[in-house]
Amino acid sequence: MIRIRKPNTAPKILRNRGVTQTDADKAAYDGAPQDYRSGNKTFKFKGSIYAAKPVKNTLKKAQHEKCCFCEAKGTHVAYGNVEHFRPKGGFRQDPNDPLGRPGYYWRAYAWENLFFSCQLCNQRYKKNLFPLRNTARRARSHHDDSTAEEALFIDPGAMNPEEFISFRQEYPYAIDDNDLGRITIDALGLDREALAERRRDHLGVLLLLKTMAESGLTGAAEARNYLESSKEDSAEYAAMARAALA
Repeated sequence: MIRIRKPNTAPKILRNRGVTQTDADKAAYDGAPQDYRSGNKTFKFKGSIYAAKPVKNTLKKAQHEKCCFCEAKGTHVAYGNVEHFRPKGGFRQDPNDPLGRPGYYWRAYAWENLFFSCQLCNQRYKKNLFPLRNTARRARSHHDDSTAEEALFIDPGAMNPEEFISFRQEYPYAIDDNDLGRITIDALGLDREALAERRRDHLGVLLLLKTMAESGLTGAAEARNYLESSKEDSAEYAAMARAALA
């Protein structure tokens, strides 16, 4: 994971239709809060707003077409998802917990809550997970202050993940065994073997180029240039490359 810097101004559709729909959802909740908490009523979220082309394309551009979690580039083989950092429809503290309702419905169209994610990170791992250090502080409606929550996932739009997660070769680890790094890695499967294999292949190329760059032989300058580019935000697995080439 690396820090994601989105444009400060949300796409227009979120600022108009998104705001209108959020206001409608807030009013609906206020009309029947117990029904929404019990699951007798659920919100009908509009992907035509939060996943509209201007939203998804802006996220993809800001993230260099990389997943916000694993940093893989997969748009050549999959569409990818618009990910809600705070889950919109319901939440789980632990994967085996029953689904808590409602979710963060008032953040369904919030620009700071949206990221571009690969389908595997979004659909197999994160899903409705949103663990907190103290569950008593969980915001259960738009009347609660979600800024008082202590989330145990790293928010790549508000935090620098590299302060919490580094790499030993192709495997991520939590720096000083910090909770945010450890839980983010474990819950999101950032150490899954298939992903490590892709990183391993990439790392092998980088280490070979590092040897070439240090050799002074023909091609050393080109190797150095490639190694520098591998650490840029736009590069796949940039966090791993920075750790390996530090």
